Amino acid sequence: MLRGLRSFMTRLFTPLARLLLALRVSPDAVTIAGTVVVTTLALTLVPMGHTLVGGLLIGFFVLFDSLDGVMARMAGRSGPWGAFLDSTMDRVADGAVFAGITLWFVLHPDEHHGLWGIAVALACLVLGSVVPYARARAESVGATAQVGIAERADRLLVALVPFTFMQVGLPVVVLEVVLTLLALASLVTVFQRMATVRAQLLRRGFDQPEAPPAGQEA
Repeated sequence: MLRGLRSFMTRLFTPLARLLLALRVSPDAVTIAGTVVVTTLALTLVPMGHTLVGGLLIGFFVLFDSLDGVMARMAGRSGPWGAFLDSTMDRVADGAVFAGITLWFVLHPDEHHGLWGIAVALACLVLGSVVPYARARAESVGATAQVGIAERADRLLVALVPFTFMQVGLPVVVLEVVLTLLALASLVTVFQRMATVRAQLLRRGFDQPEAPPAGQEA
């Protein structure tokens, strides 16, 4: 959903990336700094109910997620370490955002419908970690699992939009419905990736049972 926007943001970030590199700021520093900022905002402003400011600021930094990658490519430093660090920091930031939304539901019980909001926010938190894990585990066994309904930035922005505008009158039920659909989409993505990996391994003959050692029954 955001691929076209991401391409535009990459072109937009090029002058900023060039400036930061000239100031000897490393891509890794940008990755870590962005994660620290998003995590801090998500665990402070969001649970406290500052949904408009918190949502807008987090969304702004989510759009800046590709800045470190632009810098790495310009500096010729793209490689396994940068990819590993970026992916790990993304998991931290994602977890903080959905943890913050979960805490908002816990701390504002009079503004939502019982345990529904807490349950679906927790489901998004858990499944948001399982989706990228399934892809990483697939790659570790020689398969690919890039299928899925929504990418990482899509999931965050879909959750943040209704949360952000609750402070200006959007009903809480809209956020609960969006989180429910997002949790279902994440669950579907997990099963899609499992099915895709299994099909790939079956085609390669990697799913056959191992023969027992000599002298041992099967």
